[in-house]
Amino acid sequence: MPADLRQYAPATERNRDFILSILQRVLPERGTVLEIGSGSGEHAVYFAARLPHLTWQPSDRDPAALASIGAWTTHAALPNLQAPLLLDVAADPWPTERADAVLAINVLHYSPWASTPALLAGAARLLPPRGVLYCYGPYRRGGAHTAPSNAQFDLWLKARDPRFGVRDLEAVQEAAQAAGLALEEVIDMPANNLSLVFRRG
Repeated sequence: MPADLRQYAPATERNRDFILSILQRVLPERGTVLEIGSGSGEHAVYFAARLPHLTWQPSDRDPAALASIGAWTTHAALPNLQAPLLLDVAADPWPTERADAVLAINVLHYSPWASTPALLAGAARLLPPRGVLYCYGPYRRGGAHTAPSNAQFDLWLKARDPRFGVRDLEAVQEAAQAAGLALEEVIDMPANNLSLVFRRG
């Protein structure tokens, strides 16, 4: 029997229903959703199953993540869930030319800062007018962490890779504006995370 390459991320089960409630409200009625940094692939399977009117396109730059996403995709056998794409936000062009919505869940803090403007610019290139970019994760506000746990998490991220870290919401918003994306909503989430909803002008 071949090895099961599916990975499991505990945070997925904790946040997926809260994220889903927002996606059900802000995503389009039809079209393709590009998920950047799909990680284990669990979110892709969960959301694709509950949003059957949308085509779900997972992606990642990490080979181990791509293997896990592919294993989850095969296991789920959902008609609206596509095989994962190798996508590095810093690459130009991206391996897809259009998306009706773009998601980045727990991506910005797990990557160098340069990846943030690259992701925002890439999403803006793909999205149609009024298309949605949804970002989820912890953010600093007004130059300060929103909770002691986020400050500790920031230190943990930087110990893992000095280029990683909890981003300043204002800096992300400024980079989004430069890419032609307007911050429409900031939504408080459990565990001191935020959901950011951007729309292309």
